[in-house]
Amino acid sequence: MDDREAADDTAVRPVNLPGPLDGAALLERRRANFRQKPGLRVRSAPDALRFVNEVGCCSTFHVFPEGLPCLWEAVVGRPNPRWPRRSHHDAGIGLTWDLKDVLPSRRQVYYGKLLKGRPVLVALDVFPAFYALVRGAQRARDYRREYHAGLLSLAAKRIMDSLMRESPQYTRGLRAECFMLEPSRTREFERAMAELQQGLWIVKTEERYEPTFSYRWDLLERWLPEATAEGRRLRRAAALDRDGRSTRTGGRVSCQVERSREAVLQTTS
Repeated sequence: MDDREAADDTAVRPVNLPGPLDGAALLERRRANFRQKPGLRVRSAPDALRFVNEVGCCSTFHVFPEGLPCLWEAVVGRPNPRWPRRSHHDAGIGLTWDLKDVLPSRRQVYYGKLLKGRPVLVALDVFPAFYALVRGAQRARDYRREYHAGLLSLAAKRIMDSLMRESPQYTRGLRAECFMLEPSRTREFERAMAELQQGLWIVKTEERYEPTFSYRWDLLERWLPEATAEGRRLRRAAALDRDGRSTRTGGRVSCQVERSREAVLQTTS
């Protein structure tokens, strides 16, 4: 056999690739990707932003059984941490709380109760796919059409009426505008706000601590105009393809978002 034949023979010879990862190896990779190791902990706002952008979507404190990454786990560097008795003095709780406020206030991530009524952080390059799946080509003004179709509650419609007239607004002013300041209407207001967050109509943009604690709310379309515009241009198949091809979410989160949206629609119809 001459040198050329030997080279050809070597070129077509199959390469011994490593086999599929076993359960232990997959768990180890998951712990590394989700920063569930002390040496990989999230320690600062830039580090937290890198983490969200790497995983695509994560919860803040809640540990989802579906395996969604969790910012609190990444901050403490271990899976399934126990809630401390004195949470106000816990360094991990404090840093996680600060980070989930800082990143959205800088418009570096999306923050809202998007999944099962629980708050999540979403990378801005992934968010348009979520918007397309939940809202499609709708704009903020289409809330009236949703209400007349029986897909939006009356309380949610009144909140949207107020925010369309003026935004952003703090919680107390918004409740006053909607005639929902009475303590007896607190749960109704909170349910409507959760409904609008899951429907990607509104977004919390600030948590104010002085002179009194309050949230500030805005129309999502006004707060993230570019991301929502991109989402409106995406067809559902393209949105599923974008999320499904992502190694970060694997399409699991968008499916959960759709199921959460369906649950909200059932409760309002």
